[in-house]
Amino acid sequence: MRKIYEEPCLIRNEYQRDKDRIIHSKAFRRLMHKTQVFIAPKGDHYRTRLTHTLEVSQIARTIARACGLDEDLTEAIALGHDLGHTPFGHIGESALNAKSSFGFKHNEQSLRVVEKIENSGRGLNLCENTCNGILTHSGELKAKTFEGQIVNISDRIAYINHDIDDAIRAKVLNMDDIPSNLLNVLGYTHSVRINTLVRGMIDFYLKNNEIGLEKDIFDAMISLRMFMFENVYLKGKVKEEEQKARHIIHTLFDYYKDNSDKIPKEYIDEDVERNICDYIAGMTDRYAVNLYNEIFIPKGFSVY
Repeated sequence: MRKIYEEPCLIRNEYQRDKDRIIHSKAFRRLMHKTQVFIAPKGDHYRTRLTHTLEVSQIARTIARACGLDEDLTEAIALGHDLGHTPFGHIGESALNAKSSFGFKHNEQSLRVVEKIENSGRGLNLCENTCNGILTHSGELKAKTFEGQIVNISDRIAYINHDIDDAIRAKVLNMDDIPSNLLNVLGYTHSVRINTLVRGMIDFYLKNNEIGLEKDIFDAMISLRMFMFENVYLKGKVKEEEQKARHIIHTLFDYYKDNSDKIPKEYIDEDVERNICDYIAGMTDRYAVNLYNEIFIPKGFSVY
């Protein structure tokens, strides 16, 4: 179950141990200062990568419990799914992907965090099913467990709906902007939409013994996701800050490629670009900004 055998715990099952290791990791704590959608928002109630993770965990565990599946495995996958996410959200991910010769995907980086980076390079030695669910929470690969498949859809359920909340709070979006045909299917409030999607997944599983949603609900969810990309993620206040964030990531990448001796020792591996991606991906938004300022912005001085 684990790559390196460990004696069983007398108190916790294996997936509870995975969950505890993730929660106590440094990468998990850094999620509180990483962007979900809005970079450095002026307000205390916008989602961060950490609050997003907690919402995914809550949604996924509710579904797993109602379906009679393993709640602890589901929660472990959900808590670990975004550990490899970059500063500045998907803008940072896109920026690293453009600079790295081997590309960059946050789900693959999340797996790398738990397998190689955490615990001073020893990794967390998580169970195989937990690692598989973390890797497959996004992208084309399908999780080999129902629990992993639940997290995959729960991630979408969470971010589509809480991003609507944040976009309305930021005055980027009004409820009247959202197509009524989608709201007629999913619901006109945050809680109703979440309930529709969660109940939809539970009902689908109990009927088909598969993870999924009925076509009308699934199509409405995907259409709402596309609406958010077209009207929030790729325009307005999000777009305004994109070039600044992208510039910071690109500039730091180039700097460390020319000055690889400056990369902290805990991120040293066999490949310089891999080291740079590991280091930058692990940064919080404010750490990346402060580091950029420290390296590239002249400091005032006095002769007195």
